[in-house]
Amino acid sequence: MPTITQSLNTLPRPKAHWLLGHSGQFSQDPLQFLIDCEQQHGDIVPLRLGLSPACLISRPEYIEEILKERLVFIKNTPGWRAIRTLVGTGLLTSEGDFWAKQRRLTQPIFHQQRISGYASLMVQATEQLLTTWQDEAERDVHQDMMQLTLGIVTQTIFNVDIAGPETQKIAHALDLSMEWFSLQQKQGFLIPPNVPLPATRRYRAAVVEMDRFIYQLIQQRRASPEASGDLLSMLLQVEDEDGSRMSDRQLRDELATLMLAGHETTANALAWTWMLLAQNPAAEKCLWQELDTVLAGRAPTMADLSCLTYTQQVIKESMRLYPPVVLIARSVTQDYALDGYTIPQNSVILMSPWVMHRNQDYFPEPDRFKPERWQGDLEKQLPKCVYLPFGEGPRICIGKSFAQMEAVLILATLAQHYQVRLVEGQTITPLPSITLRPKTGIHVQLIQRHRQVA
Repeated sequence: MPTITQSLNTLPRPKAHWLLGHSGQFSQDPLQFLIDCEQQHGDIVPLRLGLSPACLISRPEYIEEILKERLVFIKNTPGWRAIRTLVGTGLLTSEGDFWAKQRRLTQPIFHQQRISGYASLMVQATEQLLTTWQDEAERDVHQDMMQLTLGIVTQTIFNVDIAGPETQKIAHALDLSMEWFSLQQKQGFLIPPNVPLPATRRYRAAVVEMDRFIYQLIQQRRASPEASGDLLSMLLQVEDEDGSRMSDRQLRDELATLMLAGHETTANALAWTWMLLAQNPAAEKCLWQELDTVLAGRAPTMADLSCLTYTQQVIKESMRLYPPVVLIARSVTQDYALDGYTIPQNSVILMSPWVMHRNQDYFPEPDRFKPERWQGDLEKQLPKCVYLPFGEGPRICIGKSFAQMEAVLILATLAQHYQVRLVEGQTITPLPSITLRPKTGIHVQLIQRHRQVA
């Protein structure tokens, strides 16, 4: 007997504009709009973005189901098509058998033992940043974290000098990509990516410069028999079951993906962490106590991570309140029955870590910064897809361990020596683009601290 389902039109939803649907409300303040939808209308909220039917899903078991059904729910939304103009068809954006092959080829370079080998590089790069910090100086800590993590990722991927001019071309391309994507999102992705608007032309030109750098390095490595130990060298060597290796284009797309994902997520997580610590002196004090006890003034190492439990909780809580990605979108390839409702083919499915991480059923006092809430393995006790800063399911972020290790080591290195105070008079506004950035940075005053001796 066939399953009887109801139309989504029977469910409550926000009032829509006759032509634009909910696009105007979404583009005006996407974060608040998503929160309001879930709190006022429930776990399944039918929406319309322009002429496209859409649906916000906010129940964890539904999200888990959608992320597992990879043939039905695919990355073919306007947002994903825009992201592909930057990273091509790398692990982040590819689908089906091609994704499975790329994942299989890429997985070995993220083996825990390999990632652990980058710990000292991360700390050394952070100590180099420390030499530019001074007591009572004012800094944009978001910009500092962006430069630091980009330097780390380019050195681990390419073995390229952190301060090299080519690194700045990558930074420029990534900055312009965020600006362009944010503009596209505000316009509801109604303007095709190939329309030569000024922002689009600037963005395209920057990507061409970035590509020139990447392809040049690929050619140099192919011509050199020496393995330099970086991720590019490893990717050049990996073979599929049939003996095939990645083409230059596949390598380029994976490298661009690694730069975006490996740089943006950690930098933004750390920037928001500095803001939250400045706003919460009690948590800041607990962090210092742990760092002074465990490290006693020395640089952290990989071996210290298991002892830096509160430091890890600070990062987890920061990524709860300010997840690197606030919206996960999928397109539906066929009509699909979800809990008695039919989701029509070609609908856009929206799932939001920003919304899930603020659900008071799972996180009491959800707007408060409380690192101690993660004591006692809370993450393992939560249902799947409640806390998903790195995604979930078969396509969970392959670089999760790399990013977590990097964030803890950087925070431990810097917070031993400095506390930060927010510069007065600034408005810190989250800007949801490909990642969640502070719109105009986070401006702080550095205050040198002295370790408390037990």
